[in-house]
Amino acid sequence: MAEWLWELFPDEPEGQLSKRLNALVTGAVCADVARELGVRAHLRLGKQARDDGAHESDNILGDVMEALIGAWYRETGLDGARQFVRTAWGARVQSGHKPPQHPKSALQEWAAAAGRRTPEYVVIDRSGPHHAPRFTVQVRIGTYADATAAGANKQEAETAAAKALLAKLTG
Repeated sequence: MAEWLWELFPDEPEGQLSKRLNALVTGAVCADVARELGVRAHLRLGKQARDDGAHESDNILGDVMEALIGAWYRETGLDGARQFVRTAWGARVQSGHKPPQHPKSALQEWAAAAGRRTPEYVVIDRSGPHHAPRFTVQVRIGTYADATAAGANKQEAETAAAKALLAKLTG
């Protein structure tokens, strides 16, 4: 992915390329790619996992996508894996001319520009089965503002909370 981005955006600064990379390799994006490829129909899950909806879990589908890329690499080598990734991710890589800003980075930049404290993230709840957990995270900027959101993992919940707080602050 990094190689592809460098080829597509050769004049872009490293920090901007890094933002693009981070946005394209998240578990949620890997899970979306897996869904588009029809991976769910091929998952073999135990009864409890099926009953808990594990076939919809971004964590599981993201991990499966990573495993598929690894398997493709083992079977076809670097060139085959490169082609697989470029086909599977397709237009996602070229969408938007400006690199996306991760909500956590954007919130931190907003706080700094506004002369506020650095955002703090706290896990306030963890529920669900081990293979499909649900995290609830609160982000706050001192006593100035806060927001809460949930996700399938801590990072996803933190990102959603940051996005929610940004919407409050800039909306």
